[in-house]
Amino acid sequence: MNFLHSLWSLFSGSIRDLLPIILVIAFFQFAVLQQPIPNLGEIVVGVIFVLIGLSLFVRGLESGLFPIGESMAHAFARKGSATWLLLFAFSLGFATTVAEPALIAVAGEAATVASGGGMIEDNDAARDSYAFGLRLTVALSVGFAIVLGVVRILKGWPIQYLIIGGYAGIVVMTFFAPKEIIGIAYDAGGVTTSTITVPLVTALGVGLASSIKGRNPMIDGFGLIAFASLTPMIFVMGYGMVM
Repeated sequence: MNFLHSLWSLFSGSIRDLLPIILVIAFFQFAVLQQPIPNLGEIVVGVIFVLIGLSLFVRGLESGLFPIGESMAHAFARKGSATWLLLFAFSLGFATTVAEPALIAVAGEAATVASGGGMIEDNDAARDSYAFGLRLTVALSVGFAIVLGVVRILKGWPIQYLIIGGYAGIVVMTFFAPKEIIGIAYDAGGVTTSTITVPLVTALGVGLASSIKGRNPMIDGFGLIAFASLTPMIFVMGYGMVM
């Protein structure tokens, strides 16, 4: 019974999260399209794999990534070295972003479109160089974003002014950036926050705010992900303006 209870506790949350998606697809497939689902067996197997993967991923976050992020934040706070803390924050943002599969895919597609549109030479070397430069730019921007977020926590700056200022800068840069790069820049803000970056960065912010006297984890601990979504837009539009 204990085994069955543990198994149910592992999968129940994922079943609850996936059920609305399954119901929506089933409704439109049968009620609107009025067609049978093609390759039903393969789809069922795929859903089972998603259920297992999602359940294990969530359990991994709870037992691994969140605790390690918070424990490192507490350790850096006890060490009392802002330099090492900021270096870790930048390295965390940069390393998790430069290898993000979604960013690799978007950068590769952007390079293909750029070569087809005559922005760069139409060869593999030029496309690879453009895609790598784009990935590097986004990774640097996320590293900078996490550093900015950590400094905000240390200093106690209100987040709303930084966010408003950042988006105001994005609006201004949109008028001057090449129109070919604007859509890529806006999409870059979404693909940077990966499944690894988000829990680690969130745990870092909450743990750091919990370790500093006078900081409220609910007020000061969150917001790093907002910076990580905002700064790539600025950096990528800047990248397009200087390329």
